[in-house]
Amino acid sequence: MLYDLKTALRTDKITSVRVLNRYDVENIDEADYRASLKTVFSEPQVDDLYEETAPAPQDNEWILAVEYLPGQFDQRADSCAQCIQLSTMKQKPEVRTARLYYIAGYLSDHDKEIIKETLINPVEAREAKLEKPQTIHQNYPMPDLPEVLDGFNDLDEAGLKKFIEKYGLAMDLADIEFLQNYFKNEEKRDPRITEVRVIDTYWSDHCRHTTFNTIIEDAYIKPEYIKETYENYLELRKKLYINRPDKKITLMDLGTIGAKALKASGKLKDMDESEEINACSVKIKVDVNGEDQDWLLMFKNETHNHPTEIEPFGGAATCLGGAIRDPLSGRSYVYQAMRITGAADPLKPVEETLKGKLPQRKIVTTAAHGYSSYGNQIGLATGHVHEIYHPGYVAKRMEIGAVIAAAPSENVIRTVPEPGDVVILLGGRTGRDGCGGATGSSKAHNLESLETCGAEVQKGNAPEERKLQRLFRNPAATKLIKRCNDFGAGGVSVAIGELADGLHIDLNKVTKKYEGLNGTELAISESQERMAVVTTKEDAAEFQKLADNENLESTVVAIVTKDPRMVMELNGTEIVNISRDFLNSNGAKKYITAEVDEEVQEPAAAETKTLAERFKDLAGDLNICSQKGLVRTFRQHHRRQYCPDAVRR
Repeated sequence: MLYDLKTALRTDKITSVRVLNRYDVENIDEADYRASLKTVFSEPQVDDLYEETAPAPQDNEWILAVEYLPGQFDQRADSCAQCIQLSTMKQKPEVRTARLYYIAGYLSDHDKEIIKETLINPVEAREAKLEKPQTIHQNYPMPDLPEVLDGFNDLDEAGLKKFIEKYGLAMDLADIEFLQNYFKNEEKRDPRITEVRVIDTYWSDHCRHTTFNTIIEDAYIKPEYIKETYENYLELRKKLYINRPDKKITLMDLGTIGAKALKASGKLKDMDESEEINACSVKIKVDVNGEDQDWLLMFKNETHNHPTEIEPFGGAATCLGGAIRDPLSGRSYVYQAMRITGAADPLKPVEETLKGKLPQRKIVTTAAHGYSSYGNQIGLATGHVHEIYHPGYVAKRMEIGAVIAAAPSENVIRTVPEPGDVVILLGGRTGRDGCGGATGSSKAHNLESLETCGAEVQKGNAPEERKLQRLFRNPAATKLIKRCNDFGAGGVSVAIGELADGLHIDLNKVTKKYEGLNGTELAISESQERMAVVTTKEDAAEFQKLADNENLESTVVAIVTKDPRMVMELNGTEIVNISRDFLNSNGAKKYITAEVDEEVQEPAAAETKTLAERFKDLAGDLNICSQKGLVRTFRQHHRRQYCPDAVRR
């Protein structure tokens, strides 16, 4: 920390740094508190412990206290509360944490502001007060039912544009006109705000790949080698789509037609196909103790560019968690990960940071800690780590996590949900963190994004996902599952909404981190560590019992219905009632004309440097010099997770 702050200030003004973890605890007996002091809150052999009052600052010391924003998941506080509950076998106490930095040095007000910018990301944290609060319990008022948007169906084009801007929607004008036409002519009523939010989420580029499904009407291609390839593609379409002459040309079709051609020729016999939207899956044979068994090999990559840009630790952690949860929802176990990232120059001074963005050094180092921390808490090795440095990443970071997983084929049962089946919500609870993640990553951002999009970034809870992994390695549990979906983008609206054509969802049964969540938040809040599982009504109790054995909360929140509509009910009132056909339309059709120009070759500059100078430049290139520090970060997290005593020594 001392080194990082000296680097940020580009000065040796700071002479020392002390760090204290502060716990505020409520609803705990005095005896239990005393018993927890040196077992949960501290370790006597390595920690100094202070009660009620933090130590006074020494000469030239400035105290900065930092805490998570209300609603953000605090893993330290959650783990502390769980440990106290496990040791006392009583109700879990309320715990809130903060970190106190005692920074010594002759610091100006400007220096202190730079330190705050370095240590506090406004998306996730804020400066905390030093005084002890009267209470940490939060009383949230019961929210009203989501409003009906009276007059929405009468809005003209200008009014619809203002509506998109007011509510920060990801849909464009054509989409909202399509939505307005549906409610005006088919539902014959004005929508509720929750319905608009749900549809905006459903049709987002993140959930429905709008960009890749945009219809290419014409293509003008100059380079001959690209034109020849495109013409080969058009010829292949004629053979494959002989019975589908109206099949449109899209980037999605361009990207998948090769696999379709291989399948048509009978060369994809090992491909696993299902209606579940999980990871890519391949049928393989695995030697298990000398016996060849049928297994499914799954692989998935996840990009979390935007979340990592605005909240590096949580964004990178949930990049890995998101990559894990797709094959996990396919009932497979993830064995290994890979991380490829892209950043601008992290050596630039903080003062040169682009306005409205975090410093590159902050993004690079914090994201590495987030990804490695999550992987090692869940027990997943990241075998390859590499970061690319390029000025193009100043505008938006690249954060990619890839994983490979597998499971015995007999453990994965996939059948079509039927009316009367139930949907079980499994795992973590719902909070405001994760609201709007799908739409947030599907729209353009500006200088205000850092402050306004914080709720879109989830905080990963790796121990909770590890419980899910354990449950899904149990054949007794997985064989009860008819269909499963993870709670990635879209929350209840998409995770449960995609499971069957007809659904009746009771939002009152959705487990919450805290009270005060309104119907819209309950409908669209994402969660890194939740699953939506379909079982028969008869199997639900047995599945929930198996989940309870892993200390996983599970609740029946929906039933499959015959009527192909998605209905969400809150306090006895339907706040969402939309036809499946309309949801699956993915909004208004998008059209584009593609143009590919000739490549412009820049003339090579005359080389005037000596061989020694060129070697020196090469060795100083961030993309060539050692990335040992990045790799070491992952190794250190691994050692802390599995060898804590060795690290202390």
